[in-house]
Amino acid sequence: MASAAEQLAASINFGALSKATELKKRIWFTLGALVIYRLGTYIPSPGIDPVVMEQIFEQQAGGILGMFNMFAGGALGRMTIFALNVMPYITSAIIIQLLTPIYPALEAMKKEGESGRKKINQYTRYGAVGLAALQAFGIAVGLENMAGPNGSAVIDPGLYFRFTTVITLTGGTMFLLWLGEQITQRGIGNGISLIIFSGIVANLPGAMASTLELGRTGALSAAFIVFLLLMSVAVITFIVFMERAQRRIIIQYPKRQVGNKMFGGENSHLPMKINPAGVIPPILASSLLLMPLSVAGFSGGAGPDWLVWITSMLGRGQPVYLLIYLGLIIFFAFFYTTIVFNPVDTADNLKKHGGFIPGYRPGSNTADYLHFILMRLTTVGAAYLTLVCLLPEILISRFSVPFYFGGTSLLIVVSVTMDTVAQIHSHLLAHQYEGLIKKSKLKGRRG
Repeated sequence: MASAAEQLAASINFGALSKATELKKRIWFTLGALVIYRLGTYIPSPGIDPVVMEQIFEQQAGGILGMFNMFAGGALGRMTIFALNVMPYITSAIIIQLLTPIYPALEAMKKEGESGRKKINQYTRYGAVGLAALQAFGIAVGLENMAGPNGSAVIDPGLYFRFTTVITLTGGTMFLLWLGEQITQRGIGNGISLIIFSGIVANLPGAMASTLELGRTGALSAAFIVFLLLMSVAVITFIVFMERAQRRIIIQYPKRQVGNKMFGGENSHLPMKINPAGVIPPILASSLLLMPLSVAGFSGGAGPDWLVWITSMLGRGQPVYLLIYLGLIIFFAFFYTTIVFNPVDTADNLKKHGGFIPGYRPGSNTADYLHFILMRLTTVGAAYLTLVCLLPEILISRFSVPFYFGGTSLLIVVSVTMDTVAQIHSHLLAHQYEGLIKKSKLKGRRG
C-alpha cells in the first residue's frame, strides 16, 4: 500500500513556477473562468421574488436541495441562471457508465479508443440537455406551488414563466459545460470538477461564520468548535491517505530473445485504489435518500399519509436514516466498482501483452484473483466512505453544524485539490525537461 506521504511530500517549486510561462497562462485562465462562474451564480432567473425564495429555501435546505445548493455554490438558493450547475451532466455521465455494460453498442464504443470516447461524451451531453430541461420544468412547477410569509415565490406564474425557466436554467447548465471544457483544454485540472469545487469552497467562509455565530450565541461551546476544527483537519488527512493508498499487484513479463539479444523480463505493478468508486456512492445515496424529504417540502406537507410517515422516519440524524444511508453507500460502492473495473478484461489485456501475476496462471485464474482483491479493497473503501459520511451527518443533525462540513463536500474538495496539484507538478516537470532538452541542443551545437 503506497504511502500518502510519498505522493504529497514534494511541494510546488514556486521558483520553477515563475519561469513556466505556459503554466502561468493556464492558471490565470482557470482563475478567470472560475470568476465568470461565480459572477453567474448571482444573476437571478427571471420571474422570481428573491426575498420569498430565500425564506422558502431556508425551510427546504435540509433536503436534497441543500446538497444541490452546496454543489451549485449557493446558486440554487438564490435561484440564479446557474441553479442547476453541472449536476445534470454528472447524472447523465453516471447513467451512461451504468448502461455501458448492459448495451453492447456502448460497450463497443468504449473499446474504440479516442473516437469511441468522443461519441460517448456526445451522448452524455445530449442526456445532460434532456435532464436539465426536465429538472428545470420540475423546479418551475414546484416554485409556482410554493409560497412564503410574503407571498408566492413566482411573480407571474403560468406557461411563459415555465418556458423561460426551462430555457434559462438549461442554457446556464450548457454554458457551464462549455466553460468546464475550456478549463480542461486551456487551463489546469478537470473543468467540471473545479466548478463544483469552487462552489463548495465559496460557501465555506459563510459556513465558518455561521458556526462562530452559533458559538457566540451559546448554541455551541468554544470547546466543541475547536473539536470540530480539529476533527475536520483529521478527516481531511484521513481522506488524503485513503485516496492515495493503493494495493500494488506485481506483474511480470517473460524474457524473449530477438536475434542475439534478450528483451523483457522486467517487473511492473498494477495499482488498485483502496476506494475505486470515488465520491459517487455518497452522492447517489444522498440523492435517493433525501428525495422523499424534498417531495414533501414541495407539497407543503399536504401529501399523502405514507409520504408524511416516510418523511418523519427519514429525518436527518434519525436511526432509520443513518442505517439506510449506510446501506446505500455500501451498495453503490460495490455496484459502481463492478462497473468501472472489470477483472476479466484486465486479465485478458495482461495475457495479450504477455504479462502474468506470479503464482497465478493467465486467464480465468488471474481474473478470479483480481476479483478477490477487488472485493477486499472495495470492502475497506466502503467502510471508509461510511465513516467519513456518517460522522458529519450526526454532527449536522445533533449540533446544527453547517451542511458544508459534510463528508461528501470534504471528499470532493480534497480529491479535486490533489488532482489539480498533481497536474501542476506534471506541468512543472515537463517544463524542466524542455529546459534540459534546449540546453543539450545548445551544447551540441557549440560542440
